[in-house]
Amino acid sequence: MSSKKVTVSSPKAMRVGVLGFGGLGQAAAKVLAPKREMILVAAADKQGYIYAADGLNAQECITTYQSQGSVGYLEPLGTLTHRSIEDLIEKSHPVDGYFLALPNLPNNFIASVAQQFIKSGWRGVLVDAIKRTSAVEQLLAMKEELQAAGITYMTGCGATPGLLTAAAALAAQSYAEIHRVEITFGVGIANWEAYRATIREDIAHMPGFSVETARAMTDEEVEALLDKTNGVLKLENMEHADDVMLELAGIVGRDRVTVGGIVDTRNPKKPISTNVKVTGRTFEGKISTHTFTLGDETSMAANVCGPAFGYLKAGIALHQRGIYGLFTAAEIMPQFVK
Repeated sequence: MSSKKVTVSSPKAMRVGVLGFGGLGQAAAKVLAPKREMILVAAADKQGYIYAADGLNAQECITTYQSQGSVGYLEPLGTLTHRSIEDLIEKSHPVDGYFLALPNLPNNFIASVAQQFIKSGWRGVLVDAIKRTSAVEQLLAMKEELQAAGITYMTGCGATPGLLTAAAALAAQSYAEIHRVEITFGVGIANWEAYRATIREDIAHMPGFSVETARAMTDEEVEALLDKTNGVLKLENMEHADDVMLELAGIVGRDRVTVGGIVDTRNPKKPISTNVKVTGRTFEGKISTHTFTLGDETSMAANVCGPAFGYLKAGIALHQRGIYGLFTAAEIMPQFVK
């Protein structure tokens, strides 16, 4: 197979890399394929990476990964290595920004990847869609390091945290005081194995489980758990970074933010609608609730990857102005990518 670009992109197209090529990474490649303002130039998985300055063919990358287990097998540009991220960075290939479509298992994994970028001397934009409050707090502690390294890092920029966090920040403007923010999500996927890492992260939020125990589960153990629940995971009062992000933005204290939802791992249809409700008091003294609901037809992949690239575009604009450091989805508005 050869690696060919999907579309003819202008010389000014933003060059994007995707780290992690499981279900989310593959969806990210599909989302990028028709874009004119962004071009996929790099992809990496556990066993290898691939880079093409004039653009990668998303479908060829996906087909190779699904049939052979790594984009590194895609000739003539693929490279097989168990140090895929390190090796890709060290090659100093021109990349404006990376989407970290990586599982945050263990809980410090994304922070450790950020450290690799800092140590490499690479300068550009990083975007993640991580969920846990504690994971975002680790990155917040690296804000000065990222700034000194010339990296603009956008964290918590998926669906929730991300799109719904930003919606909550906007909805809050109607009120003099915010009483509570409630985020409820519904996710439907046809086959859990396409999103193994994501499902394990969800399991880690269930009573009796932790990040460590969920990470250690075999596929057979995950299957057994899903058999007991008929493929449905019900998640309540999750440790979700929407809370710290809204608190940092001065919207509301984290103790007034709740996140929960239902994940159906055997049906693509959402079990419930995804929404954010912001309740507060207006300057006239009235109590009201704004509700922002996502269309049921939009998939988890669409609601994660779309905002992630919107925030990547915003991050690149900041980086070009010499603004570095760490930003969240509650601080910066994403920009639509054509």
